[in-house]
Amino acid sequence: MSLLKNLLLAGVAAAALSGMAYAANEMSPEAIAERTKPVGSVYTAADLEGIVDTAAAGSSDEPAEPRSGDAVFNAACSACHATGAAGAPIKGDADAWGPRIAKGRDTLLNHALNGFNAMPPRGACGNCSDEEIAHAVDYMIDAI
Repeated sequence: MSLLKNLLLAGVAAAALSGMAYAANEMSPEAIAERTKPVGSVYTAADLEGIVDTAAAGSSDEPAEPRSGDAVFNAACSACHATGAAGAPIKGDADAWGPRIAKGRDTLLNHALNGFNAMPPRGACGNCSDEEIAHAVDYMIDAI
């Protein structure tokens, strides 16, 4: 029995030693660095400085012209104002727009800029300037 016991102890010792060697290899600075390296990167506004401005201005030093009401409508407003989603009045529907227009352009513009009922502020057009929102409001009013 002691021979079997000695063989078993030798096997356990060999396994323990090989495990320690493996663990020592996994704890090396290189192995730790490999396991903890970033999987991606984050860009800050400082990283993008100049890139965004150039793209928005059509890669020139001159600021881009404000978009037309038609362009803003098609890019941002049509999702609701062409379909009636969430109760939005459809562009060109005089019955739906009449009472709203009666409140005045300033009220319509205020609702477009700040949100009203189900419509979010700026109609969810985060990259639209106040002037572009006004162009879109005028474009929808002119469609009546």
